Amino acid sequence: MNRRDLLRLVGATAAGAGLLALVPSFLRGKRGNGGDSQDKDGDTLQEEPEKVSQPERSSSSTGARIEARYYRKGKNDSVHCDLCFHRCHVSSGSAGFCRNRINVEGTLRNTVYNMPSAVAVEPTEKEPMHHFLPGTNMLCIGTASCNFRCRFCHNWHLSQRSIEQVRRRRTHTPGDLVRIAKSREVPAVSFTYNEPTVFYEYMYDVAVKAKKDGLRTIMHSNGGIESQPLQDLLAHIDAATIDLKAFSQEFYRNICEARLEPVLETLKAIKENGTWLEIVNLVLPGHNDEPAQIREMCEWIRTELGPDVPLHFSRFFPTYRMTSLSPTPVSTLERCRTIALEEGLHFVSIGNVPGHEANSSFCPGCKARIIHRVQYTVSEINLKDGACTSCGRQIPGIWK
Repeated sequence: MNRRDLLRLVGATAAGAGLLALVPSFLRGKRGNGGDSQDKDGDTLQEEPEKVSQPERSSSSTGARIEARYYRKGKNDSVHCDLCFHRCHVSSGSAGFCRNRINVEGTLRNTVYNMPSAVAVEPTEKEPMHHFLPGTNMLCIGTASCNFRCRFCHNWHLSQRSIEQVRRRRTHTPGDLVRIAKSREVPAVSFTYNEPTVFYEYMYDVAVKAKKDGLRTIMHSNGGIESQPLQDLLAHIDAATIDLKAFSQEFYRNICEARLEPVLETLKAIKENGTWLEIVNLVLPGHNDEPAQIREMCEWIRTELGPDVPLHFSRFFPTYRMTSLSPTPVSTLERCRTIALEEGLHFVSIGNVPGHEANSSFCPGCKARIIHRVQYTVSEINLKDGACTSCGRQIPGIWK
């Protein structure tokens, strides 16, 4: 009996007995990770909002939802999408590379609006986001699909499927999600689990509503978004975690079916905008862990973004289409961190290694531990008004 058959048998038996919550998480298909970072479950909350509205301007014949933004009409009902670097030319009846934007008789439509496949309350540290309201929780939101095809994606069951292929999905308007966040008393909402660029219209409307209701907003992205959509979105985003998957065009092309340059432009734009920024680098043994490449990447971060942008080196575990690759040796992560510190970066952490000292944050001045973390749990914060309590040095971030 293979895993799929076992899953169906155990799930059906447990559901029939009313015991689904007791089925082990790996049998329920839980594979966590917001983008490339720490493992994230993404189980949908069981709470239903009091009133669930149906999406406006839906098309029952195509399943398409609302009209997309950032596209131009072409000849013979074709369209040109300007949302991300792929700049897809989409003929009528077809979808773009992201699967979510479909041309319906000359109108580009977003098929995932109001249709999250994952809504859950998670620790902010899981994003990872270390200099943003440490010790708090956030409402995490995801839908389906992606504009990358990363062979190592831990959230492939969402990111590498269309919304029709995702088994668990609900109907939640932007207002519904904000009400859930408020009822759970979390200070922020995060767009994560799958690439938020591919549910741009939904993310944008949720962010606008959340900000109006006094919530903070976070996005975890691969950075593959065009300049104008990004600038329009950043007006409503407080913080961003961006996956810098490697410092190699070849890696992006061969392993992600993407490009490095748009990601670098996104990083610079976020920093220039004043939005709080943190970077994740998932270290894949033998693919993006060469010391020279790590040093080049860290030098670029320091020169183009500044030394205070936190950098997270995250441990890889076998998954999706790279199950034959071994987990990242902890020594490799430590070597990467040493290189980053040598290059002058101030805040460099190691993730996906529970209990490692470098999961905590340290003052770059006196070297005192300013935030003590064990995996996702914050046990101690030694900051007062954003300053180190040992030496008084100001630590950049969003602390309240």
